[in-house]
Amino acid sequence: MSENKQSFTFQAEARQLLDLMIHSVYSNPDIFLRELVSNASDALDKLRFEALTNGSFSGLAEDLHIRLEVDPAARTLSISDNGIGMNREELVEFIGTIARSGTKEYVALLREKGSGSLPEELIGQFGIGFYSSFMVAERVVLVTRRAGEEKAWRWESPGDGTYTLEEDSRPSPGTTITLFLKPKEDEGPVRDYSDPAIVQEIIRRHSDFVSWPIRMKDENGSDATLNSMKALWTRPESEVSDEEHDEFYRHITHDWNKPARRIFFKAEGSMEFRALLYVPSKAPLDMFIRDMARGIQLYIRRIFIMDDCRDLVPEYLRFLRGLVDSEDLPLNISREMLQQSRQVETIRRSVTRKVLENLASMAVDDRGSYVAFWKEFGKILKEGIFSDSRNREKIMEISMFDTTGPEGLTTLDEYMGRMPEEQDAIYYVTAPTLTVGKNSPHLEAFTAKRFEVLILADPVDEIWTPAVTEYKGKKFTSVAKGLVDLDGSGKTGEENEKPRDERLDALLKDLKKALEDEVKEVRISGRLKTSPSCLAGEDFDLTPQMEALLRAAGQDVPKVRRNLEINPSHPLVEKLSRIHAEDPTDPRVARFARILYGLAALSEGGRIDDPAAFSREVSDLLAE
Repeated sequence: MSENKQSFTFQAEARQLLDLMIHSVYSNPDIFLRELVSNASDALDKLRFEALTNGSFSGLAEDLHIRLEVDPAARTLSISDNGIGMNREELVEFIGTIARSGTKEYVALLREKGSGSLPEELIGQFGIGFYSSFMVAERVVLVTRRAGEEKAWRWESPGDGTYTLEEDSRPSPGTTITLFLKPKEDEGPVRDYSDPAIVQEIIRRHSDFVSWPIRMKDENGSDATLNSMKALWTRPESEVSDEEHDEFYRHITHDWNKPARRIFFKAEGSMEFRALLYVPSKAPLDMFIRDMARGIQLYIRRIFIMDDCRDLVPEYLRFLRGLVDSEDLPLNISREMLQQSRQVETIRRSVTRKVLENLASMAVDDRGSYVAFWKEFGKILKEGIFSDSRNREKIMEISMFDTTGPEGLTTLDEYMGRMPEEQDAIYYVTAPTLTVGKNSPHLEAFTAKRFEVLILADPVDEIWTPAVTEYKGKKFTSVAKGLVDLDGSGKTGEENEKPRDERLDALLKDLKKALEDEVKEVRISGRLKTSPSCLAGEDFDLTPQMEALLRAAGQDVPKVRRNLEINPSHPLVEKLSRIHAEDPTDPRVARFARILYGLAALSEGGRIDDPAAFSREVSDLLAE
């Protein structure tokens, strides 16, 4: 040992922490290189700043860069920078003490989580990013020289809780960290970080947009820059061409289709961040798979942190691709902390607001493109109507619907602009398909009154419609529920029929008796004009489609009995009335009842419990 070489032992908590880091199985050991490159980038930033305020440093701030060197034979990986460097005091302060501001808290957190897989986002949170190198190295040597000073210092540790410090030499300011990698047989699932191809792949993934060049010798011994440094979001929008955006979009998404829309904005003030987001032109095949990657990447000061940051956008905007780069978030914040972070919630709200504003502009300025977007992603965006009450009206303003009116999609505001003066509600019908919805018997009275009806045929429509009671002062009303009063008289369709014969009341009573296990009531319909029958629910009844959705999700849903409505002017019902008038005990009455119920269920796209029995009933009746 030389005279100036000193040995040190970490404090007890730090030794525990280092041991946990070395021996725990991390979800992604590659992260150590990101941390070391990030530290080197910070050192270069500090030197550039010093050069602006200290003229004696100006000559040092030339050709600032980061250099990587690998030696497969010696199994070493070196990360060098020509940045600000450190003197002995700074070395002891920043490197010689692990997690100096939070050792106990970090150890407690690890103990609480257990000794299993530790998330990569935790590395560096308490100032321990440098020590992530011990995940892959059996010994680490750091040589550094502070800009403006002549002495260099060497820090070395085998990761056993001890380290040494001694004076060394370095021709220029900066820092070099050399990792003596663990033997291959000791690596287990860890990759070979002495392989240049693996090092290049990690740099492209995690450090591609670092503002300083990251260099490494290629096969011919020439310098090659590994990172693009093309952080488009840091440049003024006017200086970035469409071609650059398209290339960048392909780079981060691997989608060879051009994006339909890009959204770029910068937030300043108490919370600073940039967002560069893209709306794809085509929905991916896995869009409705619950665990699909959301596509929003999190960067902190150009350093890639997380590929699938689920807290930056609400789930109904999961089709977005792109990134958010923050200046304020603590580097490497844990996923659990992200969910509770006020800063992240601020970013989420800002991103959501900007995206909805941009889509609203798109709907006005480029109707054709917006219609194409809606056909790809509309059913996803509608999830926000029930999940995001804060932005519900904004989402409804940009939602589009098929209707019984003009061909093509329409907005609610356009629908309301076409409403007759006497129409006081927004009418809708839910259905399993658009064809079933447009041919629903529930529409007949509304069509006769020239009242336009929204056709809601997406499964998500069954979820958001119960949460919406009105839109801009107009009540949202299902044409398949409740009683119908279209003339505003306060009377139901049943009461508006011509004076009722007592025999009709008797028929309704016997039909209900025949269908007592299927329906609540049998009544005269105010909504039917040409069909013989339909089923109508009460205001809070589940629709048949919602029942089917819940059953498909494994829920035990009790059968919902609805009301059977019949059209007394239909020939089938008139024939039934005559049969019943002649003999109320005629067995054909019960058969007619079952047929009217089956026809009503089929006409709305529902199902019959016993299709074979229904088929026989119809066949027998036709034969007679």
